[in-house]
Amino acid sequence: MIVKTRAIVLREIKYRDQSKICLLMTREYGQVSVILKGGRSSKSRIGVLFSPGNIIDTVLYRKSTRDIQLASDASLVLSPLSSSPDLERFGVLYRVLDLARHSSGTEEKNLPLFTLLCTTIEQLCNKSDSFQPILAWFLLRLVGVLGFDPSIEQCVFSKEGLMSAINDHGLQELLFVHDPGGFALPGSSGAFEASMQTVPVSRYLLIRALSASGVCSHPEASLPDVTAVCDLLHEYCSRHLDRMPHRKHLDIVSRLISA
Repeated sequence: MIVKTRAIVLREIKYRDQSKICLLMTREYGQVSVILKGGRSSKSRIGVLFSPGNIIDTVLYRKSTRDIQLASDASLVLSPLSSSPDLERFGVLYRVLDLARHSSGTEEKNLPLFTLLCTTIEQLCNKSDSFQPILAWFLLRLVGVLGFDPSIEQCVFSKEGLMSAINDHGLQELLFVHDPGGFALPGSSGAFEASMQTVPVSRYLLIRALSASGVCSHPEASLPDVTAVCDLLHEYCSRHLDRMPHRKHLDIVSRLISA
């Protein structure tokens, strides 16, 4: 069956002499592996379009009985790679693509995840003094799309309002609890040291601002705070991704493609 779909290229792998296999996140079919015969040849018209991070419209010869589909045509919609080289931009881009790849299984349609990824790539195409806030925004939205939003407004244990407690008691730190996910007040009963860490209020406020923004915003924050929030959310995301049922299958497919 010949189908046309919008897709985001998650990664590419060299295959034999001139071909390559690409993993796509498609709007209609979720993750799909495709082969481009002669895609690495200088004579290939579409091979260069299948580069990680590119958003494309592509035509596939799709058969449900095979694991790798055949891509026959494509046109470029948007590319974050067309801008002048920027190591920070590309570093954030590849972290985003890798997280998206591990966040869904093969042929699992996930329109919210696809839309989130498109929005993030669009933001990465813009000029910015720092791309780390975009990564932080993506990570927070990603955990929401996957169904494990952290509790941000209330203590995960006492259900007391966090901002009220911060203002009333002049708190400088909160606890971030990985399971159940969210923030907790210091001294809350039910907290376990193995699954929590101390977070300065400034970083809590940054996460709260990112959560309140429906678009990919760039709240004012120091670079150390943004970096620390990215690390915190990445760890939280990774812990929950490891428990998702599709991961074992995805890892097997990844090893087969890389062989």
